[in-house]
Amino acid sequence: MRRKITPLFLLMLLSTTILYAQFAKGDKMAGASVASAFFNSGTSDQTVTGIGSVTAKVTGFGLSISPELGWFISNKTAVGAVLNINPSGEKTSYQGSSGNTFQQNKTNNFNIGVGGFIRHYLGNDGSFIPFGQFGLNAGISNATVEKFFYGGSGTSVYKETENGKSSGGFFANSTFRLGLTKMVNEHTGLDIFLGYNYNYSKNTFKNTKLRDDGNDGSIETRSENETLTKFTNHGVILGLGLQVFLRGKK
Repeated sequence: MRRKITPLFLLMLLSTTILYAQFAKGDKMAGASVASAFFNSGTSDQTVTGIGSVTAKVTGFGLSISPELGWFISNKTAVGAVLNINPSGEKTSYQGSSGNTFQQNKTNNFNIGVGGFIRHYLGNDGSFIPFGQFGLNAGISNATVEKFFYGGSGTSVYKETENGKSSGGFFANSTFRLGLTKMVNEHTGLDIFLGYNYNYSKNTFKNTKLRDDGNDGSIETRSENETLTKFTNHGVILGLGLQVFLRGKK
C-alpha cells in the first residue's frame, strides 16, 4: 500500500536534514559578526556652585562589524582572517535652568583593521554546536573632538571653542568568545556568543583653542597644542553572527 506524503511528513524530513549538518576538513566558512551594538541616551540633574541647576544630557553609539573568512583544518577547527570596522561616538551637553546649552563635548571615533582567528567546535554535527574562538586584530584609528563653553556674564561674557583631530592613530585588540552555532540548514548557521575583549589605542591630537571675549564673533585668543593619548579598555561583549559553510572538494 502506497503511503501518502503529507506536508507534515515533508517538514519532518526537512527538519532532520537541518539538524545534522557536518563539518569536514577542507570546508570553508564565511560570515559576519555584529557585537556590542548600542545607542544610548540619558540625562543627569546636577547643582554646580556658581552656576546653579544643570542638566547634563549624554548620547552615544557604538558598533563593531567583523566579516570573517575561515578554512577548516580539521572537522572541528577552523582558522581564518577577519576585517574589523568599528565606529563610535559620544556627545555630552550641559544646559542651565533657562534651557540654554552652555557647554558641549563631542567625540567621534572610527577604527578599521585586519586580524586572524581560530575557532574550535565542541562537536561537528547537531542543531546547536558550541564553540570557542580566539582572535587578534590591529589597524588604524582616527578621532575628532569638538568642544564649546559659554562663560562669564554681562560685559565679561565669553565663548571658548576647542577642536582636535588625530593623526597616526593605531589600535590593537584581542578577543575570546564562547558561543553556539544554530544550524538553520546544511550550509547556514546563526551564532550567538558572549566574550571578553581587551583593546589598546593610541592617537596624537592636534588641538586648536579659540576664545571670543564678548561673544561677538571676533577671536581675541588662539592657541594650539599637540596631545598624545593612550587608552586601554577591558570589556564584555555580547554578539550575533551569520555563518555560511561551503563544502570543500571531495
